[in-house]
Amino acid sequence: MSSLNHVVIMAGGVGSRFWPMSTADCPKQFIDVLGCGKSLLQLTVDRFSGICPVENIWVLTSEKYAPMVKEQLPMILEENILKEPCRRNTAPCIAYAAWKIKKRFPNANMVVTPSDHFVADVTEFRRVIKSSLAFVADSDAILTLGIKPTRPETGFGYIEAVLGSSSLVNKEVFRVDSFKEKPALEIAKAYVAKNNFYWNSGIFIWNVSTIVNAFRIYQSPIASVFESLMPYYYTAEEQEKVNELFPDCRSISVDYAIMERAEEIFVFPANFGWSDLGTWLSLYSNVPKDVNGNAVLGVEAKFADSHNCIVNTRGVKSVVVVGMNDCIISENEGNLLVCRMSDEDRIKEFSEER
Repeated sequence: MSSLNHVVIMAGGVGSRFWPMSTADCPKQFIDVLGCGKSLLQLTVDRFSGICPVENIWVLTSEKYAPMVKEQLPMILEENILKEPCRRNTAPCIAYAAWKIKKRFPNANMVVTPSDHFVADVTEFRRVIKSSLAFVADSDAILTLGIKPTRPETGFGYIEAVLGSSSLVNKEVFRVDSFKEKPALEIAKAYVAKNNFYWNSGIFIWNVSTIVNAFRIYQSPIASVFESLMPYYYTAEEQEKVNELFPDCRSISVDYAIMERAEEIFVFPANFGWSDLGTWLSLYSNVPKDVNGNAVLGVEAKFADSHNCIVNTRGVKSVVVVGMNDCIISENEGNLLVCRMSDEDRIKEFSEER
């Protein structure tokens, strides 16, 4: 374990596609989605055990969710819970963490990760992360983890790697040729048929100086905001100044802001049983099921002539599902969802109405 290693966890999302289980008041990263006794945020922190000291773990979230972060992660330092005054996508929040870390730890190596992913093989995950941190420690490379696709997924972005161009330092690391948007099904099938396309995991690794310099070059207005905050990091005035200046940042993802513009971009193809748990279908794929393919999270359910359903309930006494196939049934705080899995893309539009 190196004291130079820092882990930055992004935990500000609202998880609207998981309504009604996930709500604006309690998004999915704070919920025991898998029924294992820990929230997705807590599982994320657990995965990084042995990677860095606990005092080097940072959580980016909103003012609204900061108390939940503190409650679920009491070991995290108060000053390491970075509160965004408004949502501006991933680039500004990552920049905030990078500048603050750099002020006190100028040689730090950073892992940036979402808080709502699932990893089946934690041992292999840690091996990949340690290898990745060693790779970026002595270079100006920006590294992302790519996941070997197991199906033609249209909900993920893809990374096209140059497999004939591995790094001299780490033979498991390859140059990135291009990043691809979430594709249509036929294009996704073409990607999967090739051996050099990977799902974009949204997990990034770099040296803090590398990412700060990248922001200065490719996103100078965002860099200017956090440069101007340098006198205030780790002071009583920090939050007030962040609240004042953070909204000036353009809303943009780090993929658009940096990854698609920078030159020294590499991918580490990995296979550790990853899922972003971004949809009910992805959750269904990662939980136990009975002989008829039905999955239950929460209150026990009984099934008759039903197949391939997922049931998640909390506030009801019992659930009986009769004659239903390929359905999502979820209840939370008086809200009930019954939806075909094939229609789950529509859930977000109803959750946003509430």
